Amino acid sequence: MIDLPWLDFENPVFPPTKNALEEPEGLLAAGGNLYVETLAEAYYRGIFPWYSDGEPPLWWSPNPRAILEPGDLIINRTTRKGINNSRFQFTSDQCCSRIINACAQTRPGETWITEEMLEAYEQLHLAGHAHSLEVWENNKLAGGLYGVQVGAIFCGESMFHLSPNASKLAFICLAKNLFAQGFGMIDCQLQNPFLQSLGVKEVGRDLFECRLSQLRDRRLPWPEEWNL
Repeated sequence: MIDLPWLDFENPVFPPTKNALEEPEGLLAAGGNLYVETLAEAYYRGIFPWYSDGEPPLWWSPNPRAILEPGDLIINRTTRKGINNSRFQFTSDQCCSRIINACAQTRPGETWITEEMLEAYEQLHLAGHAHSLEVWENNKLAGGLYGVQVGAIFCGESMFHLSPNASKLAFICLAKNLFAQGFGMIDCQLQNPFLQSLGVKEVGRDLFECRLSQLRDRRLPWPEEWNL
């Protein structure tokens, strides 16, 4: 049986991230709530919720951590050609709830985006913490992503595509515009081959939290225009 700290519902206090388990990797605590204040505090400390229907909220701080920093974005020749011939348009925060729902619906049976999570991130969006990036093709939603802003950091949560390459171009558009705005890091949480192909790297928790402490109190406006 896993010996895991249980957070009080009304007054959750997160334990130090160094206490996170090695197996399963990065699991830090259970319980608490998904109120705006709780989620904002969690992301400020580099912690995020991830759990399935029927489970209590589970809180994570994985080691290593997947991040993208300015100058690390990789755009290969084929993708660059696709950008030059792009038929897509990009907006932000036009339909955040729709983006979150689409991320859940395109992963039937395996999503962690429960109804409780959906409602929580909608509230985070209304509070100005969560943002979405939409990809449009012929005035139809073709893909997108959403996540949480913490100062000069964007913490990516999920993405989806209905048209080929729409999620890849969404990520590239996000990175180019955020770094141009002065953001210093995109937190991708966990590495995968798709992210690695775009330049995302793994760093240890200590280095991640060092960068987090340098960037999280820098207040930056969210970009108004989005272009590749």
